[in-house]
Amino acid sequence: MFWKRKSKKQEGQEAPDSAAEPAATDEETEAAATAAEEPAAAEESAPEEAGDAADEKPGTGEESAPDIFADEGEEPGVTGPDPEGITRVRTAGVFEFDDEKYEVVSNTWIVDADDEGVVVIDPGHDAEAVLEAVGERDIYLVACTNAYSPHIEAAVKVAEEAEAPVALHAREMRLWRRLHGAEYRPEVEVEGGGSMTVGDLQIDILALPGTSPGTVGYYISQLGVVFSGDTLRKGEPGMVGNTYIDYTTQLASIGESLLTLPPATRVLPDRGPATTSGAESKNFDEWV
Repeated sequence: MFWKRKSKKQEGQEAPDSAAEPAATDEETEAAATAAEEPAAAEESAPEEAGDAADEKPGTGEESAPDIFADEGEEPGVTGPDPEGITRVRTAGVFEFDDEKYEVVSNTWIVDADDEGVVVIDPGHDAEAVLEAVGERDIYLVACTNAYSPHIEAAVKVAEEAEAPVALHAREMRLWRRLHGAEYRPEVEVEGGGSMTVGDLQIDILALPGTSPGTVGYYISQLGVVFSGDTLRKGEPGMVGNTYIDYTTQLASIGESLLTLPPATRVLPDRGPATTSGAESKNFDEWV
């Protein structure tokens, strides 16, 4: 397994080593991509409503309950876990960008990787809130979609408390150092087209440049979910502060990497409610 940490070290004991699984071969990657395309083709022939947030479970034909993360509120707090083992922690903070300060409420996502541990995605403004939501479980990996502060502010504290590695694209290191300095460097370098096995989860890395050069998404096909960071939010491409950094590139990332996923794929962003790939496909022409 890529990261499956045993129990936290007891006093006087050494922490066990983490084991890295070799990267997938080209044949394995191609097979996985083919498998992902098959349900996509089936979804395309389904009724238009297949893109709505409350629809069928991917691959089952069963009607899904309404998405508990589709709420429009922005109050800090914990929601979940949902049936897929995903919990949302909303925390409030201040995002400083381009000499302006923005009060934001950000989503941190906690995903059950197996019975013992989780993956934490985009740890926002309150490490204690994230750690409390994780509870006694191990944290196998802290994964960041880019290095703007709403995605990494609590990353070091969460990672150090849990003795977990941090994953980030190499092109985000300049932004990372602005907040965390050069003393702590993320241990796992992610890149679009790669994949990781964490616990029982296969996580595919999607390149999503636009809001930042090294922005990525984390796609877990077995759960029918993609964590889109600030690239795509419900009803709109995400903004950084109150501006678009590279709108053309961002739209290309959305169209090529997110809206090509099966229409029922849940899109869980860094802010705001959940949506689906199918629902946002209907909006794409308005953004171009």
